[in-house]
Amino acid sequence: MLELAGIIILGIFAQWVAWRVKVPAILPLIIIGLVVGPLWSMWSETGEKLIAPMYEEETGRGLFPGQSLFYFVSLAIGIILFEGGLTLKRKELQGVAPAIGKLLTIGTLITFIGAGLGAHFIMDFNWSVAFLFAALIIVTGPTVIAPILQNVPLNRNVSTVLKWEGILIDPIGALAAVLMYEFIISGEGGLEFSSHAVLQFLQIILIGLALGALAAYLLQYLIKRDLVPHFLLNVFTLALVLGVFVLSEELAHESGLLTVVVMGMFLGNLDVPRINDILYFKESLSVLLISILFILLAANIDVEDLMLLMDWRCLYLFLFVILILRPLGVFLSTNGSELNIREKIFISWVGPRGIVAAGIASLFGIRLIGVLPDAEYITPMVFMIVLGTVLLNATTAKPIAKLLGVIQDSSNGILIVGVNTASKVIGKYLMDNDRHVVLIDSNANNVDAAKEEGFEAISANVFNDTLTDRLELVDVGYLMAMTSNSEVNNYAIRKLNHVFGEKGAFRLITPAEMKLDRAALPEEGLFSYADDYLNISEVARDFPNIHEQEVEDKDQLQKLIGQMSNIVRSVPLFIKYPDGFIDVIPLNLKELELPEGCKLVYLGKKLDDKVLEVV
Repeated sequence: MLELAGIIILGIFAQWVAWRVKVPAILPLIIIGLVVGPLWSMWSETGEKLIAPMYEEETGRGLFPGQSLFYFVSLAIGIILFEGGLTLKRKELQGVAPAIGKLLTIGTLITFIGAGLGAHFIMDFNWSVAFLFAALIIVTGPTVIAPILQNVPLNRNVSTVLKWEGILIDPIGALAAVLMYEFIISGEGGLEFSSHAVLQFLQIILIGLALGALAAYLLQYLIKRDLVPHFLLNVFTLALVLGVFVLSEELAHESGLLTVVVMGMFLGNLDVPRINDILYFKESLSVLLISILFILLAANIDVEDLMLLMDWRCLYLFLFVILILRPLGVFLSTNGSELNIREKIFISWVGPRGIVAAGIASLFGIRLIGVLPDAEYITPMVFMIVLGTVLLNATTAKPIAKLLGVIQDSSNGILIVGVNTASKVIGKYLMDNDRHVVLIDSNANNVDAAKEEGFEAISANVFNDTLTDRLELVDVGYLMAMTSNSEVNNYAIRKLNHVFGEKGAFRLITPAEMKLDRAALPEEGLFSYADDYLNISEVARDFPNIHEQEVEDKDQLQKLIGQMSNIVRSVPLFIKYPDGFIDVIPLNLKELELPEGCKLVYLGKKLDDKVLEVV
């Protein structure tokens, strides 16, 4: 009981530490696992681990007897990969820039072939283990990229490439590793690539694709017909994933992982009501499973496994992967792209391997030890690549980004909380003026509608969603809360101000605040400081247009804003400077510096000559 509770406590503690110091969670998780596992056995007088995952009859200690650890790891990885498959959207593939598309194809192929050859010739691995190792280290993954990007304000080109590579390559790399493993074990008896092995391999692929797709369509049908009540939706989905995994294993041994990845990919691209509820639940469950899983897997490594890494050839292979293969893949994939040489060098440097690599490596290592020569190297070698790349990139990304000059000058992205007519009209204007805009809303239908209109939108609840892990928001420096609920607006700027409000966090004023004098209004007020959600919504509904009016000085600006307050069909929004930069209107106009050529940006009915003559 103490060991099981300790794993959960230590796992969540590691997640908290990672959040506080802004490093990938996999780093403290694996370190804690190594400390309570093999390292503790070196310090202990009895040679026992503090947490022993595998049950040992001699000592009577251990959490999982027999094959139980193997089964737990298999099911946990299956759930994690299902959640990863849910995040892979077909339309994201269609919108990916050529450089990113080549990184996912040419770059992946170079890593796979190069690492396989390197593992064979440097480490003298047999070909099967060499290319399984190569398939396992393809992935980078968003869980390791996100903390690095959040801590380093990279320019738009670099952050976009790293972001989308991390998102898309996670399930792709997992699929490649699973397929490579399936091909290896599909040989009868001696693991030889015979005609029987090829047929078995094809059977695994066909069952994985067919059963995964069928399960996704079945779940979509049940949800659309309201045959699954809302309170059972998440646990029902979990039970179905586990059931499909087990069924697939019964039909074709070792096909379960492929099946759940395919199920997640299909389900994520179908029109499924309440899909975000499933995704939120799976994200939370994945965090718990990852926390438990990687402490267990790291603790299960023995001192003898660590001793395998004392070979200098391991270091040579590590350097070969990060200093030769990664740059080669990046430069060949981005040839002819808009990226400059400095951006290519930085992308070449940042390629941390993630949770999928370490998890699947441990799973396959457990399965193949004693069956395939050199299989004992799989888990420690992949853990070495994971820890080495994460530690190296997390500690050096910022100084190298500064040295190469790929850090953005300022965070000018804008996060708008609330998807409605007014926020979309304002967001489109900002996008047309070269500002990165992201809309968020807890209503999935509103978000889907915004996406169809070309907006970058996220379905999220500011009360319980972890927006700080969203890679889409790495360049956000402005926050505008524009929902109809004043509590949500207030909470949003309080909670997210320190993350996304570097340049300012603003909200719509409330009906009660409209009655106050301007001097008594909150400084975080937005736009006119005289219009609440209802006023702005009515103007946006009747006159969904944004205009610009040049102003000569602050006196004219103040008079113009005053006139608009009396003309309810127009709402002042921003100040546009001569260089094209757009900023919010401050509460105290006397403090505003207004160079010649500035314009007042306003929403609603275009001002006529009579109004302009007055000011």
